[in-house]
Order: sequence, then structure tokens, then C-alpha cells
Amino acid sequence: MKKIGILTINDYNNYGNRLQNYAAQEVLKSLGYHVETVINNTDFNKKNNKSTISNNKIQKIKKITPQKILKKVALLLRNNYFYNKRLETFRNQRIKVFKEFTSSYIIETDISITESNIPNEIVDRYDYFVTGSDQVWNPNYRKGSPIDFLTFAPKNKRIAFAPSFGVSEIPKEYHQNYKKWLTEMHGLSVREEAGAKIIKNLTGRNATVLIDPTLMLTKEKWLSISKLPLNKPKGKYLLTYFLGDISRERKKYIKEIAENNDLQIVNLLQIKEKFAYMAGPDELIDYISTASILCTDSFHGAVFSILLETPFIIYDRENQSSTHSMNSRIDTLLSTFRLESRLAKNIKNNKEIFEVDFSHVQAILDEERRKTYGYLKAVLNI
Repeated sequence: MKKIGILTINDYNNYGNRLQNYAAQEVLKSLGYHVETVINNTDFNKKNNKSTISNNKIQKIKKITPQKILKKVALLLRNNYFYNKRLETFRNQRIKVFKEFTSSYIIETDISITESNIPNEIVDRYDYFVTGSDQVWNPNYRKGSPIDFLTFAPKNKRIAFAPSFGVSEIPKEYHQNYKKWLTEMHGLSVREEAGAKIIKNLTGRNATVLIDPTLMLTKEKWLSISKLPLNKPKGKYLLTYFLGDISRERKKYIKEIAENNDLQIVNLLQIKEKFAYMAGPDELIDYISTASILCTDSFHGAVFSILLETPFIIYDRENQSSTHSMNSRIDTLLSTFRLESRLAKNIKNNKEIFEVDFSHVQAILDEERRKTYGYLKAVLNI
């Protein structure tokens, strides 16, 4: 049996990452391949060289008078220490849950790869390498890593399966490498229209815009691996899933929705709600499937709402510049499925919050799935 090695983001703390990894694996398996995910251990945090204290906190420290500075800094450091220790404990527990999901559903390699250490045997081990579908080409996260463009492999083995740039523009310092690496891809596809535009401008090539692999699996397939969350509300609930900050105004509006419709609020990704924070990817599926409404700024939050036919509201990501905007992939998603009405700015009253017409979605899904399989069969020479 021929083999494919997936190169993606190995993030054991992110729902969308784990679920897209599983979905990509299942789609490629359905084409008759043995599929493994190659572990990429490149230290991107080191490359990012991020400070442990935020700019906002630094600005606050600068405003403190000399007489109070020692006391204020000591208190800040003390609070940060205990908060970070608590955060570390919860994150470690959450990572454990995500790794358990991974070991149950995703085949990972017994070897790993880094920019400075490419195993000699890896090229001959696989017939093809697939990069995607997560934000592997996002320069802010990955700093233009050549591994994400499969440069270690022969050109005829390099295939992109709906990867995302995650931004609308690529900084100029990455243009030369991105142009070279994208030009050398055997199979070139992306997840959003903005990504196709970036590729066209850099290389002149037309990249196929595909749906995210998570949309390739049926509702029934996803429900078959779902898991009942601990402490899940017995009654109706409003689910929030925000990757960015949540403004006071936004919190107030969400609270009003819940109170007006007698809904309990469940906040994923907020540590103060320990059980919801600890929910694994399989539990996320159940949470979204049975929610009365999902409020989110997450691409995959929108994806699973569409797949599971759950009413949802999409918000712009807080505190992001136009250059670093994450909205392009969500815009493409909503446009593809004609669900622009689910943008928060387009919802005017309580009735519109819950009334969503999904009747046309299946026909679009069928066509997009045919398009994706057509692309994969062509680049894999099936």
C-alpha cells in the first residue's frame, strides 16, 4: 500500500488543529493510502522570540512613579507567578486530554523532523507528502519554515491540501522564499480566496480553493467519534468558543441573549470554567451538536456549526490589525455556503439569532467534496 506523510501543526492544545489533522488523515485513507502524521519538532516559540510580559503591562509599569515602582513590580510579578502556575497546571491537564484523543484517532510517526534535523530515511518512507490544512503558511506563527513547504522532499512529492496563510498579506521579507517554495509545489491548493490571491501575486499560479478537510467528513462520521462532556448542562445552553479577546460589550450582548432565551452559558477556553476548559476535541463535537446557539470567532467553530446544523453567530477576532486579520478564511467559508447572515453585524433581532436555513448546505457540500476529491486524485495520479 502506498504511503502519505502529513506535515501539519502538531498542536495538542487546539481543537481545530486536532480535528483537521484527523479529517485530512481520513480523507487520504479513503483514497487507498496508508497515512501518517510526521511530527514536526521545530521550536517556533524560540524563533518568535516572544517576551513573557505583554506590551500593555510594560506600558503600565512605565507609568508608575519611582516611589511605588518596587511595590507595584513585586505585586505584578507575584500575581503573574501564581496565575501562571495555575495556568500551567490546567494547560498540562488539557494537553493530556488532547494527546489521548490524538493517540486514539491519529497515526503519528515514530520519527520526528526539525529544520536542522531531517531524518535520512524520511524521503523514501513516503510516496507523497501533504502539507495542511491548518495555518502552516502563516508567517506570524511559523516564520516561513521550509518544512511547511515540504522542501526536504522531491518536488513531485509535494502536495498542499487546503493549507491556510491565516493573513491577508505576506510581509516582504518572506516574499522571495514563499515565491520559490510555492512555485515548486506539485499540487497547490489553499483554504481561502485571499490565499489564492497571495499565490497568484507571488508566483502567477492559480491555486485551487478547497474546503477545509473537516467539511469532507459527514455529520454522522463526526458524531460517531463524539464524547459526552463532563458536567454538561442538562438544560438548554449557549456555547461560546472565542480564540481572541472578548470585549465587555460583547460579553454583555451574549449575556442578554442567554437571559432573554433562558439559556445557561458555557464558555469554552476560559480557565474559570474548568470542566469546559478541559473538554477534548471529541467533547467539542458534542458540545456544538447540542447547543442552542454558538457564539464564536473561530473558523472551526463555524465549520462544525454548519456540519452539525447548529445556529451560530460569527464575530470578528478582537485586537487584530487588517494586515494580520484572520477573517479571510471565515469570509470564504460563509460565502461558499451562503451563510453571510451569521455574521454578528448582520443579526438584528432575537428571531434572527436562532433561525438559520441550512437546507441548501448539503448540495454545496456535495459539490465541494467532489471538487476536493477531484483535486486529490489528480495530484496523487489516481
